Amino acid sequence: MQLIKETLYQLCLGFIEQRIQTAETALEQARESSNDDTKSSAGDKYETSREMMQQEIDRNKRLLIDAEENFRVLKAIDITPNPSEIVRHGSLVETSQGSFYISVSAGQLTVDGKSIFAVSPASPIGKALLNKKKGSQFDFNTRDYIIKNVI
Repeated sequence: MQLIKETLYQLCLGFIEQRIQTAETALEQARESSNDDTKSSAGDKYETSREMMQQEIDRNKRLLIDAEENFRVLKAIDITPNPSEIVRHGSLVETSQGSFYISVSAGQLTVDGKSIFAVSPASPIGKALLNKKKGSQFDFNTRDYIIKNVI
C-alpha cells in the first residue's frame, strides 16, 4: 500500500508540474501577443484588444500562482505511513464509496488498475474526511461512507 501512496504522490507531482508548464507557456504567449500588437488606426479597437490581452495575461498569472501554491502544498506532504490511522494531509483513505488521496485536487488517478481520487483537504469531501479514523462513518452528499483503511 505504501508503494501506491508513493505512486499517487508522483502522479500528483506530474499533474502540478504540467499545470505550471502550461500556465507559463500561456503567459509567455499572451505577453508576446501583447507586445507584438501594433496600434491601428481604429483606436477603440486597439484599446479593446490590449485590454483583452491584459485580461488573458492576468488570468494566466493567477493560474500560475495557483499551480505554484499547489506545488508547495504537495511538497509539504509527508508520504510515510500514518500509524495513527487518523486522516490527515497526505493520507490515502479507503472508504465504502471509493478511495481518496488527501493532497491536491488532481482528479481521478489510476494506480494498478484502481481508481483513486486525489482531493484537496479544502475540498468538501476532503473536509469531510479530515481527522476521521478507521471505522468512522459519515454522510456526504446523501451517501453513507465508512472509512475502511487509512494509510
